[in-house]
Formats: sequence, C-alpha cells, structure tokens
Amino acid sequence: MADGRLADPLEEELEGEESAPRLRLSRRGIVVLSVLGAAVLGVLAWVVFFSSVLDVRDVAVQGPTDDKLTADQVRGAVGGLADGPLARVDLDAVRHRVEAIPRVAKAEVWRGWPHTLQVKVVQRTAVAAVKGDDGQFTQVDAAGVSFATEATPPQGVPVVELRLSQPAKDVDGVISRAQLVQGAVAVAAGLPPEIAKRAGSLLVHSYDDIELQLSGGATVRWGSPEQTDRKARVLLALMKQKGTVFDVTAPEAPAVSG
Repeated sequence: MADGRLADPLEEELEGEESAPRLRLSRRGIVVLSVLGAAVLGVLAWVVFFSSVLDVRDVAVQGPTDDKLTADQVRGAVGGLADGPLARVDLDAVRHRVEAIPRVAKAEVWRGWPHTLQVKVVQRTAVAAVKGDDGQFTQVDAAGVSFATEATPPQGVPVVELRLSQPAKDVDGVISRAQLVQGAVAVAAGLPPEIAKRAGSLLVHSYDDIELQLSGGATVRWGSPEQTDRKARVLLALMKQKGTVFDVTAPEAPAVSG
C-alpha cells in the first residue's frame, strides 16, 4: 500500500466480496418461477385429487370379525364411498356407515397410501341375552344396546327373563317392562367375571326383586339394580362361604343360607 503498510488478507477478501456481482432475479424471472411452481402444484393436486393414479383399490378391514360380522359386510357398508381417489374419501361418512352395522360398537377409518382405505372395527360384546315372548333371545351389550336376535343365547352370558309378580304387573304403567329389562341388563353388566361365567338366568320378578341363578344350583337374591357395583363386591366376599342362597338385596347386611 502507499503508506508502506502490508495489506491485510482479510480486508482484501471482504473488499472482494463487496465488489462481487450479486445474482438478482428480474421481475420477469420471478413471474416465470411463480408460474412454474403453481403449475407443479396444480399437477400434483390433479394427480392426488382427480386422477385415477391414487384411486382406492382395496378396503382393508381390521379387528375381530367372524361369521357374525365379516369383512365383506364391512366392505358392503362402505360401498361406493370408497370409489375414486383415496384423498377424496369422506372418512367420517365411511365411519358412520360402518358404525350403523348393528354388531359394530366403534369404527376407525384412515388412509393407507397409496391405494388402501383402512377400517378398524370393534364388535359389540353381549353381557346378557333377553328372552322374548316369542322364545327368541336378543343380545344386549354393556351400554344397553340391542344388536342381534337369535334362536339361542350366546354362551357365557346370563339370560334375562321376565317372571313378573302380580304387584309388578299391577304397576306396569309406572315401571314399564322395558325399564325392568334395562335394570336387569345393568346388573348383568356389573357382574364380576368370575360370577358372570357362572350366571345362568336373571329372573325379574319386579324392579326390587331380581334373582340370579348360578350354575350348580346356587341363587343370588339381588334386589333392585341400584348399588350394583357395591353388591358385586359384597357378593364376591360372600361366596367364600358355603351356602346355596346368597342375599345382597341390602349390601350393608348380606346373608348366606342353605
């Protein structure tokens, strides 16, 4: 330099960078790039939402299905909702269709890219079978939903049967038969597993007089559907004693006899 000082390499490098030409896009270039980007996005949107490239090719059904609820039944319920591009399938509509099947308690639906509509079902489980006047048995789940009627009850669940006393018949307008059945189903749903597997019949004589018949001949006097959880706990403790009649009508004063 003119003053005799040595040039600083860092200063020369910074001066070189400052003097280097910068790449600037013209307005025309920006417009061209924007148009190209929009075109690419448009093509992608068309491919995903409108073309047949990503059409639904399979409805995959997961969950416990058997001869009572088959995968084909689920696919049949989905029907035309699965036609066309996977991205355009109305998942909520499919879920509602599947959950309309009486034996389905819940359904989950999602997209399995690139071509599969995934459906997972949870079946209703019977906690009781209600014997009708025609001798048919209607299966009811823990939520009180009736979902199937067959000639025989399923194994492992108590059969609810109305054997109304005369006083109960006299107040039929106050407490309906449907309410009596609902109460008995609530009792069945609240039974501990070790009791439920031994349950044979739930005989309803009145709202306050429900009787549980167990395999082996034992009888449980249950009383009303109220305090079901407490009565179930008391019954478990009570059945450690020997007897043929277990009374939990008043759970604070249970009794064993026979």
